[in-house]
Amino acid sequence: MPVPKLRWEPTVFQDPLGGEITLWPYLPCVLMPKQMRPRHWDGLALLSSIDELTSLREEEDQEKASPGVHLQSAVASGTSLGMLVRDLSALEIDGPSIPDPERIRLIRHAENSRGGMPVYPIEPGIDDEDWADWQSRWADEQVRLGNLIATMGRSRRWAKIRRKAASSVSKSKWVDANLGAASAVCAAWWMEESLSLTEKLVRERDSRLSARLRGALADLRGTDNKFSKNETTTLLVPVQQAYLPSLENSLFACEDVEMLRRE
Repeated sequence: MPVPKLRWEPTVFQDPLGGEITLWPYLPCVLMPKQMRPRHWDGLALLSSIDELTSLREEEDQEKASPGVHLQSAVASGTSLGMLVRDLSALEIDGPSIPDPERIRLIRHAENSRGGMPVYPIEPGIDDEDWADWQSRWADEQVRLGNLIATMGRSRRWAKIRRKAASSVSKSKWVDANLGAASAVCAAWWMEESLSLTEKLVRERDSRLSARLRGALADLRGTDNKFSKNETTTLLVPVQQAYLPSLENSLFACEDVEMLRRE
């Protein structure tokens, strides 16, 4: 899998039915600079299930009660998340933090603004048969012999991808050397997590999420006063930076609209 271009600028999809979807690139476990945060939006869509959002809030409470408990657990886990936390900890950035600080910040902002802005969990729940089938096929890929063998070379592969990713980080006046290095680390983590995903699975996932993003925007249009005044309704979607190009391509090609409700 080639390293994607690691961009800092948001992508805006103008929905032909009205409104727009802003795909905002961010780094997991990192609090982004204030100057890079989107200012104007009317609803929030997270690439998570409703159960994951519940877990995110529970992790926030646990972190308040025992600061650093999730970071310590991640480092001790021996997983790719532990490698992500380890490498980010060596950089002079605002992080790492668990739970994901940007998603927590955006959820709290949505809850406390304008009497509560809509929040949409975009990933289908466990009761969705098609999504359960997709998850099952991904699990099958993860236990294939080739993928199991590949996990044995994780450290070497991680270092190689991180070096390659460093040359794919785009420039920004708000990004210093440390945040640029964090971008490369997060790209290595994303690609490690995606190791067992086939092209078919990626296409299916991205197509489903894109249709549901358009469905979330449709719901937001129906309740947002801006739309009735011929002003633009904006749905904000924080997207891990390394995933942005893939989801962007799918969204711009998406013709389907899968309706869903806010959280």
